[in-house]
Amino acid sequence: MISHLNGTVCAIVPDGAVIEVGGVGLSVQCTPGTLATLRAGERARVATCLVVREDALTLYGFATDDERNVFELLQTASGVGPRLALAMLAVHSPDALRRAVATGDVSALTMVPGIGKKGAQRIVFELKDRLGAPGEAGGDGMPVAPRPAAAWRDQVQAGLVSLGWPPRDAERAVAEVAGDMAQDGTAAADVDVATALRAAMRKLSR
Repeated sequence: MISHLNGTVCAIVPDGAVIEVGGVGLSVQCTPGTLATLRAGERARVATCLVVREDALTLYGFATDDERNVFELLQTASGVGPRLALAMLAVHSPDALRRAVATGDVSALTMVPGIGKKGAQRIVFELKDRLGAPGEAGGDGMPVAPRPAAAWRDQVQAGLVSLGWPPRDAERAVAEVAGDMAQDGTAAADVDVATALRAAMRKLSR
């Protein structure tokens, strides 16, 4: 298993990044929140999980070891594959998922595209004793790098599209979120990508 990568970020694309390690460029699929911590041309360390399928080897990357661990645990639930697990972490932080599962918050889980009420109930039933309580990450998270002021809109829009929404709807939702933040006086440099993504998803779910 490839536990982590430590190398230079060569490129950032809507659903991932290319990180060069030892002269080899490795493609890593990430959530918008993880992508927000990466800078092209700079060195980065990302926790990783290699998913092996008959027709593909896919490397998934995470800002913290805790995110990677939760990603792996989510896939022990029936019907949860790597793409759905990644979508869950795009919408909710690890602790938010722990809280939703621990309290049986089905509505929070159904915010994730691809999870219906029955699926959410199954996830709660199967993972309640596996994810642990909020705050039990074990201190293995890594610090998050500052976010670029101008990039959050593109990252949120790319995240929405990767989760299945049409580009035009994603663009509209991001514009509405940007307007709300402007009214609240939130500076672009202070925007949290994961929070903005959840706000955009709420607008699209109306």
